[in-house]
Amino acid sequence: MTDTVKLVSLAVAAPEHVIFQKEAVEASGRLFADRFEDFRHLARVFDSAGIQKRHAARPLAWFDEQHGWQDRMQAYAEVAAELFVEAASSALSRAGLEAGDVDCVVTVSSTGFTTPSLDAQMARRMGFRADIERVPVFGLGCAAGVSGFAIAARLARSRPGAVVLFVSIELCTLAFRLDELTRPNIIATALFGDGAAACVLRSGEGGLAEVESTGDHLFPDTLDIMGWKIDDGGFGIVLAQSLPPFAEKELGPAVTAILARNGLTPADIDRFICHPGGTKVLAAMESALSLTPGTLDHERGVLADYGNMSSPTILFVLERAIRAGLPERSAMIAMGPGFSASCVTLRRVA
Repeated sequence: MTDTVKLVSLAVAAPEHVIFQKEAVEASGRLFADRFEDFRHLARVFDSAGIQKRHAARPLAWFDEQHGWQDRMQAYAEVAAELFVEAASSALSRAGLEAGDVDCVVTVSSTGFTTPSLDAQMARRMGFRADIERVPVFGLGCAAGVSGFAIAARLARSRPGAVVLFVSIELCTLAFRLDELTRPNIIATALFGDGAAACVLRSGEGGLAEVESTGDHLFPDTLDIMGWKIDDGGFGIVLAQSLPPFAEKELGPAVTAILARNGLTPADIDRFICHPGGTKVLAAMESALSLTPGTLDHERGVLADYGNMSSPTILFVLERAIRAGLPERSAMIAMGPGFSASCVTLRRVA
């Protein structure tokens, strides 16, 4: 059918600065050990996180100093702009398109902001038309790689033939806090990295995969599981210790309900493509989805090479799954602030 939405292309990008996990734990020990009694106990997470290296918007030395909103958002505006152009241009090139062909751009990010939004700031440099529809989305966090993809797919479905560009950019490391002597801050310091991804979606023939269905689930009374607390110093991480057991218990029924609304069951899914929030979260997701431990191999590979980049991470996983060869039906799953779960099913294109 020509009216089905296709994922036409996918590209990923990461900042130039690389921080190896050994460097990160050494720097964190120097910065926190003498000020935070629990640091040495918590520092084990650097080894158990399953991360070898991460990319960062700023070199390691930048994190030795205190930074406020101006420093953080200036760095965000500079680096996010470059990643937007790199990822978007690459995705368009792989689709055989130019920026002037884009009818709508959906941009998700929860780790910084600019006004005018990134899509407007980069419009002239990219070569977007004056009548382009812009949809910047903030606040969906780690789930936005899937929920933002779903928004873009629905827009493509509502406008047959329109070219929809989806861009996900997160600079998580810019939220690093020297003044936050807390367990969540140390875990975030061990876990998060920076990256971007972009997709082209359009209804019609061809493409890498068909977008079959989309859905979300908002869990009641879970606002304190994940998010930001905002103060004069910047963003402060909210990350509940209960997240892995919550996911293990609640994710399966939520995904089953989303699939059921689209006439599917978990048994219909040949490969779950999951956001790798961390090793404990991946193990919880495998349990929740009745997968054999170790099944989520692409997820662990991306986590090792990039860390948790929030929303674009699952698109890095999708890229690897596409290179390996998608099965008949896949389901992308991510969780994020709200607390919420998002799901998109993909069909292999013959």
